[in-house]
This record gives sequence, structure tokens and C-alpha cells, in this order.
Amino acid sequence: MKCPFCGEIDNKVIDSRLGKDASVVRRRRECLPCTRRFTTYEHIEDIPIMIIKKDGRREVFNRDKVRTGLKKACEKRPISMVLIEEFIDELERDLREIGEKEISAHMIGEKIMEKLHELDAVAYVRFASVYREFKDVNDFVDELKSLLTDR
Repeated sequence: MKCPFCGEIDNKVIDSRLGKDASVVRRRRECLPCTRRFTTYEHIEDIPIMIIKKDGRREVFNRDKVRTGLKKACEKRPISMVLIEEFIDELERDLREIGEKEISAHMIGEKIMEKLHELDAVAYVRFASVYREFKDVNDFVDELKSLLTDR
């Protein structure tokens, strides 16, 4: 590690600690030539999850897009932002565990629908109406019937 003060690479680690979520290692270092101290952070290199869209385009998985969709579906429902963030964390963890570099948008949508089905029926129907592109009231009625049948 290059010293930010003198540019030398000869240094020693004085202290190492895990970050808050244990995915980062914080290291205090001391430069041997100039004796100044500095901090470095060690992260696991994330390989981005690529999403294959319905039209064949590929784009990087975007937590913000998922968050926006969930916030709209859960609007005025008793679902906290903490729960939504946990939901997204779990989704991303599940996607990484699949071990594929590319995942279809359909699979992600179905995983979100499955979790929303357990969490809140109204949020589920709201999300389904956009995700499944309901064309008219009959699509809503069909989805509500299947929801009631499952319960």
C-alpha cells in the first residue's frame, strides 16, 4: 500500500477491524520511512449482477429501481423502510447465491412477488398490476381471486 504522504510502499499494519456489516476490513497502517499513519479499507470485489430484460437488453442490477418499485407498492401500508431495505438485501443475497452472472428480469420479478405475497396482500396486488401489466379490471379480479384462493 502506497503511503499517501510520502509515496513509499514500505508500511506495517497496526490495527485491523471489521466494518459494521463485516464486509469491510479497516486497517490502520504506519509508513516506516515517514512514520505517519493512514487508514485503508479492504472490500470484496463485487461482480455486478447483470439483468436480462424482457426485450433482451442487459443492464446492471439496480437496488434503487427495486426500492422505488417496492416503495410505490407499499405506499400507505404498514411496511417500514427498514423492512423494505431488509427485503432488498435478502433479494440481492439470493441473486448472488444463484451464482449466475446474468439473471432474467422475470426471475427477479417472481422473487419479489413471492415475498410481497407473504408480506402484504395490497402491496402484492399493486406490484403485480405493474409487473404483470394488467390491461383491465378483469386482470385485477383474476389476481384477487387467486390471492383469496391461496389464503
